[in-house]
Amino acid sequence: MARILAAMSGGVDSTTTAYTLKKEGHDVEGCYLRLHKDEKKHQKNIAMVKRAAEFLGIKYHVLDLSDEFKEIVYDPFVEAYKEGITPNPCVLCNRFVKFGALLNFAKKLGCERLATGHYVQIRDGLIHEAADKSKDQSYFLAQVEPEALQYLTFPLGEKYKKDIKAFALSIPELEDFSTQKESSEICFVQNTYIEVLQEHMSVTREGEVLNTKGEVIGTHQGYMHYTIGKRRGFEIKGAHDPHYVISINPALNQITVGSKEELDKKEFSVGSLNMFTNEREFEAGVKIRYRSPKLPCKVIVNEDAKSARVIMEDSASAIAAGQLAVFYRGEFVVGSGIIA
Repeated sequence: MARILAAMSGGVDSTTTAYTLKKEGHDVEGCYLRLHKDEKKHQKNIAMVKRAAEFLGIKYHVLDLSDEFKEIVYDPFVEAYKEGITPNPCVLCNRFVKFGALLNFAKKLGCERLATGHYVQIRDGLIHEAADKSKDQSYFLAQVEPEALQYLTFPLGEKYKKDIKAFALSIPELEDFSTQKESSEICFVQNTYIEVLQEHMSVTREGEVLNTKGEVIGTHQGYMHYTIGKRRGFEIKGAHDPHYVISINPALNQITVGSKEELDKKEFSVGSLNMFTNEREFEAGVKIRYRSPKLPCKVIVNEDAKSARVIMEDSASAIAAGQLAVFYRGEFVVGSGIIA
């Protein structure tokens, strides 16, 4: 049996994770992370964590990583939109905060493993998709440092969400954990990312809409309102066919739009390359967004080993700078990179 630190948010998944590990006979301690500045939400969550810990008979910690979170996740999120890029904050949080700073905290406590309620598996030393494909989070863990994987355990990886909820309902002390509202994908975004940006800058400023020839064909509300592939929220004179955002020019507050065909690409580059194998050239299935299908491609790692070219077998639509491209071989993650 191992000494394990379980990340606990006060939700059903992390609570069931701690419960499962405790029932298996492990020496378990819980840990709640303070990441954002919503004190009301923290107090509610910590109360739930305390209840769960008391029921399980385990010690729990409250670890304040809000400064690190702001510097590593929140500020880059705001800056990315300012630069016309679509960020993926959960990916940064997983790499540097949850499986970086929190893992270091677990080691300082003398824990051999860190457990979370993510729906993902570790098999043969690699990240592997969860059994419940509708909840699979392998995409969001694809930037975690390879060296960290040996310390991680995910008890829910082989389980299904519906069974987790049913399990919690069957235990009176945990019944109300199963009926809580699901947490939002980005913890500091209540409704839309625009509301977050409005706290830091003016986001509504009329600008020009261009076609791919560089001609002005309409107006928009301000470039931060748009991401690659968006087809609404701007006005085009006399347009009958759908138009999609193809590129964003933050310096001039312009967006360029075009047909769906003009949005398609067969090749793109990635930076911040994070490989779990030593291959320099390989074929894979690539996800260019969390919910996108795996698309056949060839990956050629550059000499610097920090970037790569991705050549698609067929064209893909709405490939957005700042998003994560994850390379799969079957259900295994072999690497990932931030789209340039």
